Amino acid sequence: MKIALIGATGFVGSALLKELLARGHEVRALLRDPAKLAPQPGLELHQADATQAEAVATAVQGVDAVLSAYNPGWTVPDIHDQFLRGTRAIIDGTKQAGVRRLLVVGGAGSLFVAPGLQLVDTPQFPAEWKQGALAAREALNWIRTENTLDWTFLSPPILLQPGERTGQYRLGDEAPLMNGDQPGSISVADLAVAMADELETPRHVQKRFTVAN
Repeated sequence: MKIALIGATGFVGSALLKELLARGHEVRALLRDPAKLAPQPGLELHQADATQAEAVATAVQGVDAVLSAYNPGWTVPDIHDQFLRGTRAIIDGTKQAGVRRLLVVGGAGSLFVAPGLQLVDTPQFPAEWKQGALAAREALNWIRTENTLDWTFLSPPILLQPGERTGQYRLGDEAPLMNGDQPGSISVADLAVAMADELETPRHVQKRFTVAN
């Protein structure tokens, strides 16, 4: 398939790029600065600002799917507003380009740890991650209203970390997966496997899902 990838130089996006190319997909990476990625077989570098819907629409013309790992950066002071501005532009640009399939890597904060209680609203949720997590939750609420897109939203487990690719993972939906009484975890490489599997064999169209090893 021909895939437009947003966020290809980030922690999650770089793992997605590696996985997609390894599977033989053609990847068009949308970057503000294409010099940040080295040319590779199967990779097309496209200069675009993912916070501008028109730029996104132009860049994703003709692809089979848009895969977004957009994150302005956890240390950005106005991460909440930037995250939502980018999310809105990616949704609108994808629709303007006539691409139906949109896959988004979001956050774990919107997972339900108890009836009516999401992780981001618990007292122990780390303050330094909260604004980004609140924005990711709002992004999920936005995308849930999109009936014209074949969207999928992937929430990582509570622990997302570097590590080896095993190709193995468990699937969940609205609640975080656990290992006994401990939070579930996954390597970013295996998160990329799960997203690439969903791309190739859709099982969560217009749904959110989560994963863990």
